[in-house]
Amino acid sequence: MYFQRTIAESVSCTGIGLHTGRKVNLTIKPAPVDSGINFFRIDLPKPIAIMAGISSVLDTRFATTIGKEGVKVSTVEHLLAAFYGLGIDNARVELDSSEVPIMDGSAAPFVYLLQSANIREQEKPKKFMVIKKPVRVSDGDRKVSLLPSRELKISYTIDFNHPLIRSQSYRAAFSNLSFGREISRARTFGFLQEVNQLRSQGLALGGSLDNAIVIGNFTILNEEGLRFSDEFVRHKILDSLGDLSLLQMPVIGHLVAHKSGHSLNYRLMKKLIMRRGAWKVLRLSHPQPIAESKLKLPAFATLKKFPT
Repeated sequence: MYFQRTIAESVSCTGIGLHTGRKVNLTIKPAPVDSGINFFRIDLPKPIAIMAGISSVLDTRFATTIGKEGVKVSTVEHLLAAFYGLGIDNARVELDSSEVPIMDGSAAPFVYLLQSANIREQEKPKKFMVIKKPVRVSDGDRKVSLLPSRELKISYTIDFNHPLIRSQSYRAAFSNLSFGREISRARTFGFLQEVNQLRSQGLALGGSLDNAIVIGNFTILNEEGLRFSDEFVRHKILDSLGDLSLLQMPVIGHLVAHKSGHSLNYRLMKKLIMRRGAWKVLRLSHPQPIAESKLKLPAFATLKKFPT
């Protein structure tokens, strides 16, 4: 559980972009140690490597968009969450459009795809970011913080003025969590009354009941209903894992969020990077440092396949 990981063979899928509505062909390939997660737009004459890191973030409205030299890839968070949840450090992602396919609105299809490619260990140890001092950001009543902790934990609260959601809270400790079963299947959601407004802005053009939970005034419009009674807050945790992956190493700390989203999460990570004394890097070659520090590694750092 201490070594970097990639996939053993290439895998591909096809879907549509949530916001562009365009068909997307996506292929994920193995990558060497210490290379990270890199996106390549193969529809362009000269594919450019866009690293999934803080410095590559261009936009966090409605989704996370990364880019470089005028080239961008949007809605990367669900795929990044799948990499993060499975402990995959290095991969090459090729796509022929500007947006990662939305699939069913969750990370579960990507988890299945990556597991089918067989996850393999590499020859160098992982690096972990250990939070040493609290870092906080806020915007009105919205706030998010990273606190010192022996393990990766996320405590998330949402609060919507809607009878079908209201306030939901979920706490996840990743030393014993099944990411595949408890988090990856939670889908993105939106309100029916906002759909026309988004589409007038050129957004949500590919959105449908097949790839999002659509909430009406008094009912969930999806015929099959919810996968979890608290699916909304679980999806926010999924998004947060995708955002945390932009730190380019697993975190050992406690993320506490109240009504946060991509933009506030991004502000937190930028602030964290700037405060070098608030964290340290732990690189493991054997279990002794963990035993001595009494830290717990995230469950997503194992090779065991998650239940489906």
